[in-house]
Amino acid sequence: MPMTTIDEGASAPDFTLPGDNGTEITLSAYRGRPVVVYFYPKDNTSGCTKEAIAFNELSGEFDAAGVALIGISPDPVASHDKFKAKFELGFPLAADTEKTACEAYGVWVEKSMYGRKYMGVDRSTFLIDKDGTVAKVWRKVKVPGHAEAVLKAAQAL
Repeated sequence: MPMTTIDEGASAPDFTLPGDNGTEITLSAYRGRPVVVYFYPKDNTSGCTKEAIAFNELSGEFDAAGVALIGISPDPVASHDKFKAKFELGFPLAADTEKTACEAYGVWVEKSMYGRKYMGVDRSTFLIDKDGTVAKVWRKVKVPGHAEAVLKAAQAL
C-alpha cells in the first residue's frame, strides 16, 4: 500500500477529530491564521512529554505571532485530558484513534524496535499557512530544539 506523503506546497488535508475536554477540532476552522499541527506517538512518554512541554513553553510566542498549535496522537480523549491537565498544556490535543489524520498526513508508518515491526506515529510537524497550504514539514523529529525551530519558521510566515 503506497504511503501518503504531504509535501511543502500541498493543500493540508482537513480533519475533524475529538479534542480534549469534549471539544471538536477541525483544521479548516483555523483558516485565516497559520497553524502548527504536530503528530506525536503517545501521551506521557518521555519524548512526547518533552515535546509538549517545549511547545507549551513557547505557546505565548506562537500566540503573539498569531499561530495556533494543535497536537495529535492516536490516544483516546481521556488520555489527552489527563496528559493536558498533568502538564498544564495550553493548546488543544486531538484524539486520532482511527488514525485518519495520521494516514492523511503520512505519519502512520511501520516502525521497528528490538527487531519487532509495528505500526506507529512518525513524530512529525506541519506548519500550515493561513490559506491552508503546507508551508513547512518536519519528519522524524528530534525533540531538542524542535519547538524553537518551528516557532522561527512560523514567525517568518
